Amino acid sequence: MEKKKFKIAIVGRPNVGKSHLFNRITGGRKSIVEDVPGVTRDRLYAETEFFGKKALFIDTGGIASDNEGLFSKSIRVQAQMAIEESDAIIFVIDGIAGITAHDEDVLALLRKTHKPVIVAINKMDLEKQRGDFSEYYSLGVEHFFPVSSMHGDGIADLLEHLCTIAPDDDKEELKMPPKVAIIGRPNVGKSTILNKLLGKERSLVSDIAGTTLDALDSQINGVCFIDTAGIKRKQKELETVEKYARIRTENAVDRAEICLIVIDASAGVTAQDKKIFTEVVAARKGCIFYINKWDTIEKTQKEHLMRRMEEILPEAKHLPCLVGSALHDKELKGLFEMIERVHENYHRRITTGQLNNFMERILQENPPPVIGTRRLRIYYLTQGSTAPPNFVLFVNYPDLMPNSYKRYLHNRFKEAYDFLGIPLTFYMKAKKSSRKKAKA
Repeated sequence: MEKKKFKIAIVGRPNVGKSHLFNRITGGRKSIVEDVPGVTRDRLYAETEFFGKKALFIDTGGIASDNEGLFSKSIRVQAQMAIEESDAIIFVIDGIAGITAHDEDVLALLRKTHKPVIVAINKMDLEKQRGDFSEYYSLGVEHFFPVSSMHGDGIADLLEHLCTIAPDDDKEELKMPPKVAIIGRPNVGKSTILNKLLGKERSLVSDIAGTTLDALDSQINGVCFIDTAGIKRKQKELETVEKYARIRTENAVDRAEICLIVIDASAGVTAQDKKIFTEVVAARKGCIFYINKWDTIEKTQKEHLMRRMEEILPEAKHLPCLVGSALHDKELKGLFEMIERVHENYHRRITTGQLNNFMERILQENPPPVIGTRRLRIYYLTQGSTAPPNFVLFVNYPDLMPNSYKRYLHNRFKEAYDFLGIPLTFYMKAKKSSRKKAKA
């Protein structure tokens, strides 16, 4: 059983430094930080440990008035949802600007939750922390801490207080859910897929490409989904925020075990889809394709799309591919079953004995070729690791292995063992003292 995580929402009006504080506490630039109000549009999750306690921090978009921008209403909804699911709230105030009427309105909203509220007076370095804070007593909040998210001043005192309200950690070991990153070009329906799975608006959905900027985590039916910004071609990344969004997507792929690559059926398979797939293979992640908006094209177009996919992504022909409409399907058929299967393959281990029985059969059917006066000898095959799985083939001379025989071994291995959705890696290693190693 997975224990319930202690959740802390970081909220406040726009541009008070919530994302800086989130990144300072969680130990990295997991949230996009720019001096532009409203940059954090979705809520962002990151688990961290402090003073022996574990907690899940939630960064949110600034709670703004409805007339303060295109996304203000949706951002407000996202922040309120984060407040509802949290166990405690860090309310961030700009220490330079002081208390504003907007701050008082947000605090009134927080009081209605009847949850612990800690005020973080941000942008206060050590010298400013020696000043007079009597004006903040007017907020009627028992606990407030002057901090500098930029320099780290006062953060330890804030976290130490959080320890006093955090529940005791259970000694029960957590069962880690599969981590699935939803990736693809902008506006192919990634956030729509996540919202359909959740049954509510977890990510912002807009017809404007690139609405989702951060990488977001949501646990659904025992699976941790990471929604990401759309990956654009680098020459089109003209804005700093979009460059950061690409970095967040790359980090999401690094954190994930499986990548769900979403393709827009109405746009067809593009060179950018191939580039995204190549990046997933290079990262050695499990892979599932989902062709979205399948209902928007005719039968002949569907046949053309699948042929086009084989042309552009020939390496993907043995990978699972689901089709559907995230907008209209009541459920994404077969997705969770496929994730479970690929996840099992990602962690699958085959014994050395089983692998050697396999190699014995293969060598009897088709022995290695003779190159000149030398013959390639294959001694044994073993699995090096799992997650992702890789295999080591011990031979006498790795340079004697022709590419045609490599492909033969790969194909026979795929026939013998079900590693659907997993990019397998084979290494050749010399058994002699030279220990030459080459990637097959």
